[in-house]
Amino acid sequence: MKNKTYAKIENKDKLELLITELPNIDDNEVSIKVINCGICHSDISAIDNAWNLSKYPLVAGHEIIGEVVQIGKNVKNHKVGDIVGLGWHSGYCHDCEYCKNDDFNFCVKTKKTIYSQTGGFAEFVNADSTAVIPIPKGMDLDKIGPLLCGGITVFTPIIEFNIKKNDKVGVIGIGGLGHLAIKFLKAVGCDVTAFSSSPEKKNEILSMGANEVIQSNNDETLKKYNDRFDFIISTVNHKLNWNQYLGCLKPRGRLHMVGATLDTLDVSVFNLMKGRKSISGSPVGSPKNIIKMLEFVNKHNTYPDVEIFSFDSINEAISKLRKNEIRFRAVVKW
Repeated sequence: MKNKTYAKIENKDKLELLITELPNIDDNEVSIKVINCGICHSDISAIDNAWNLSKYPLVAGHEIIGEVVQIGKNVKNHKVGDIVGLGWHSGYCHDCEYCKNDDFNFCVKTKKTIYSQTGGFAEFVNADSTAVIPIPKGMDLDKIGPLLCGGITVFTPIIEFNIKKNDKVGVIGIGGLGHLAIKFLKAVGCDVTAFSSSPEKKNEILSMGANEVIQSNNDETLKKYNDRFDFIISTVNHKLNWNQYLGCLKPRGRLHMVGATLDTLDVSVFNLMKGRKSISGSPVGSPKNIIKMLEFVNKHNTYPDVEIFSFDSINEAISKLRKNEIRFRAVVKW
């Protein structure tokens, strides 16, 4: 089957229309007709080969919403016509200890949707049926895609570290990830403080549910918040004064990283020891947790704020994302 894609061609500045051949599905896969696809900073990292993993031509896109149009003979959990989603992973080995415990995101042989195959900037995409997520009926399809990467990235630590009502939580960086973290945490019932370097966003951030907004890169201001937070989640991809943020944690507090910063963490062990504090990190999440997240969003109406573009305007959307002009997630649709 011919497949219309928007691909990064080596040495080309913009994505170009490229017609490829969609591979036949195997017995455990489904084929999905793409309805829309979110654009994530990880897509831009792949397009730019920032992680030295890209091979061109590359079709990015891993926040996919679509309709099942074909299923393999062994597939029991989906049927033709189902509305489904596909995120960062498109396949697993099914044999390792993690797969057997339903922790598929830790699989030692995961297939990455944008590195192992054609991604979601396309008319069609194939995937392992286990990685394909059923979308609850009645949800807003234009806003779900970013949940499958950005959403689950911040939702996973909230549930895995048992963040609960009345916990004092800080969110560093209020962009595509951070604004969802605020919405989720507010729905849980937390006291949420936003750390932002963009004072012009203050009213917007407060309207999302933050109780307070403070300057993220002002050490003197941060000192006023020592010993305040049970949990701080960082969504930024650049270096900050992590020792100062550790100081903002209560004893047994945790600083958790979901932003993919390439800088090493410069922290004092003594700042961890005096209060038995922790630093941790995580990427996306398992299919079971994505299902939990969609149920949570459906119940609490905690959708991302999105800007929608047509697929033929994908380069415009990417340009705006590079300039940090998107509020707060971009979605392209056919």
